[in-house]
Amino acid sequence: MRIFDPHIHMTSRTTDDYAAMAAHGVKAVVEPAFWLGQPRTNPGSFADYFDSLIGWEPFRAAQYGIRHHATIALNPKEANDPRCRPVLDLMPRYLDKDGVVAVGEIGYDSMSPVEDEVFAAQLAMAVEFELPALVHTPHRDKAAGTRRTLDVVKESGIEPGHVLVDHLNEVTVGIVGDSGCWMGFSIYPETKMSPPRMVDILKERGTERILVNSAADWGKSDPLLTVATAEAMLAAGFTADDVDKVLWQNPVEFYSQSGKLDLSDIAPPQKTFEGSSILRGGS
Repeated sequence: MRIFDPHIHMTSRTTDDYAAMAAHGVKAVVEPAFWLGQPRTNPGSFADYFDSLIGWEPFRAAQYGIRHHATIALNPKEANDPRCRPVLDLMPRYLDKDGVVAVGEIGYDSMSPVEDEVFAAQLAMAVEFELPALVHTPHRDKAAGTRRTLDVVKESGIEPGHVLVDHLNEVTVGIVGDSGCWMGFSIYPETKMSPPRMVDILKERGTERILVNSAADWGKSDPLLTVATAEAMLAAGFTADDVDKVLWQNPVEFYSQSGKLDLSDIAPPQKTFEGSSILRGGS
């Protein structure tokens, strides 16, 4: 099968992860700029990081036949550090780069007034550069944070269809679905969302405007949980076309709005006699 992981932090992963992902049908990824765990103390460290997202990581991924794109942003957690605010001045030169398909991750961490300002400023950049926006919902008080997120999105004037609100769960999916924004779900070993819970949500809501990712990073995470979700969908009676819709077509549709998504060398699916999609190069 072919899989597009629309939110994974490969900077934190090894080449063994790239090899395993490729062997299981992962053919494309988007890597959002995020908090690296260690506080950064000046904008120059962000510039080096952004350079690696648009240079080194695409090169690493290509060694395993995986197409790598990135999103650029000042993340919500570090938005609270005044030493990091000048990163906003660096962003425009990166948002113009090939392979940068959205502004993100933006949104809320602790829902501070500073985060309000930085969130709004980066949504304005998304509008200016005609890019989609990838929005991070807070880990705490998620329902209130999601509602506040959608209020800021509405005030910004960005089209809801250009916004992906991520890290959703059963409590927040309805709020975001009703807003017209895209719904993102991060599948984790112990937290956020599991494959069986994801299948239940898909049974209830269908496959439209839903993206599934591993969000794998330096914490306890698994870059193959997109594959596990695909397998759980098939076991629950979803068709191969349904799986392709959620794990490939939807992320392609969302990030194609940037005008900079390049999947030109990735083979399209073949059809079986029954009409199901069997995808080249997968398991």
